[in-house]
Amino acid sequence: MQIGLLFPQTEIGTDPGGIRAYAQAAYSFGFTHLVSYEHVLGAEPARLPKDYAPYGLEDEFHEILTTWAYLAGVAPGLGLATSILVLPQRQTALVAKQAAQLSLLSGGRFRLGVGIGWNYAEFEGMGVDFRSRARRFEEQIRLLRRLWTEPVVRFQGEFDHIDGCGIRPLPASPIPIWIGGSAESALRRAAQLGDGFFPLRPMEGGWPATLERMRTWRAEAGLAWEGFGIEARVTVKPGWRDEVEQWREWGASHLYLATPPGMEGAQAHIKFLETLV
Repeated sequence: MQIGLLFPQTEIGTDPGGIRAYAQAAYSFGFTHLVSYEHVLGAEPARLPKDYAPYGLEDEFHEILTTWAYLAGVAPGLGLATSILVLPQRQTALVAKQAAQLSLLSGGRFRLGVGIGWNYAEFEGMGVDFRSRARRFEEQIRLLRRLWTEPVVRFQGEFDHIDGCGIRPLPASPIPIWIGGSAESALRRAAQLGDGFFPLRPMEGGWPATLERMRTWRAEAGLAWEGFGIEARVTVKPGWRDEVEQWREWGASHLYLATPPGMEGAQAHIKFLETLV
């Protein structure tokens, strides 16, 4: 099981030297990869869902693909993953191009973790329909895989139309697409469309029952469970090492550790990493 870290997106600050030092420290301490979530736009409280609004205008979010490109250069050898990038609010061909470049810059150590998103104000600000995001998401995954493997693509979908175009350079190998989510529909999509899965919340019966259902959905799609990745998030708090071992028993291929809330700045996070090794 590969063990990485959650990039402290909103707590690390904006100093490039601090961001570089954190990534280099993570690699030197033996962590295999970094994982990060993203938002392009924050929104005022009145524009956010009343039942779920963990981030607002005051939170600083580094644009994740450009940040990962920077870290691919200053911390070579460190794997990089998004968990998750809100795919439906972005242009499919542009994501394909950016991801292909990241794969090349990182030596094939980039995984594209994607989800459908929850922030309708962000979708509105980016000029994308929020209600059709699930259908668009499924279409985008099919198109991304073609853009990464075919020099010339002809594709007519509900949302994207490409006629005799392609991206260059292609990635050296197809980029793994991992899917995150908590609703049953998201878990089914992960099993049937993804190369891996970022767990958030289990269905009824807990994670063993949830993973068994995902195994069934994957078999129904004619896909093997062997080789399907699972990457859990574990917050470092009392009992966290037991949680790591539990995920190991459940068959997780990857895991990333999240530092407790309230830690500000790169140096504070680096010092905390020292306590984990």
